[in-house]
Amino acid sequence: MLTEGERQQGADALLQAERTRQAIPQLSKTYPGIEIEDAYRIQGLWAQARIANGARMVGHKIGLTSRAMQMASKMTEPDYGCILDDALYNDGARIKASDFIKPRLEVELAFVMGQDLEGPGARIYDVMRATEMVLPALEIIDYRTEVPRAITDTIADNAAFGAIVVGGRPIRPMDVDIRWIGATLSKNGIIEESGVSAAIMGHPAAGIAWLVNKLHAVGTGLRKGEIVLAGSFTRPVDIAAGDVIQADYGPLGAIGVSLS
Repeated sequence: MLTEGERQQGADALLQAERTRQAIPQLSKTYPGIEIEDAYRIQGLWAQARIANGARMVGHKIGLTSRAMQMASKMTEPDYGCILDDALYNDGARIKASDFIKPRLEVELAFVMGQDLEGPGARIYDVMRATEMVLPALEIIDYRTEVPRAITDTIADNAAFGAIVVGGRPIRPMDVDIRWIGATLSKNGIIEESGVSAAIMGHPAAGIAWLVNKLHAVGTGLRKGEIVLAGSFTRPVDIAAGDVIQADYGPLGAIGVSLS
């Protein structure tokens, strides 16, 4: 375990990396004794600093929802981070690639909460009942630390969250079987990835139920109006300045963004 001072130093280093767009050495190397609890505390201190500087928390993201990614990270469950309002973009946005260090993009679904939801014991049907709408979303992931990264590095780094883009057609959670929402991801006119939302832990609401129970353990939950990224159902695709991205969700519409 780390001291609170070391945790604050870790958060400050990540804030510096974000400002300078220069990756820092892995916190797991700088602080060999770092544990999962330390990493989430560093993430929280980072978020507090960003909020103190004017950002507003608008939701959460869930990562490592696929078994393959969990095995690669030597984890047995997902991880989570927070979404701040200055990283929220709409369909058609022109995004500066220079705002990131090495951005990659994933295809996801976003849940918008219609009521508060708290654990313990939250299940998929609780999430569905508390959700106002589900809509297509893209997540830009970005790392502020060098490779190779331990899971503690990723968690401290706000679960590698960079930005979220929302668009397409919002639906009520029972309008369609949300396990079988499919999408293709194109970069510069070439389809790079495709997937179906059942790849997210068997049901895209499963990760959100997991998150609710995890947040209960730290004395909080999901709040009405918050947006939650449920996890990717495609592999990450590298993006750079000049790229034009199109994610086609079929009946749920599409999201288009460009990078400058």
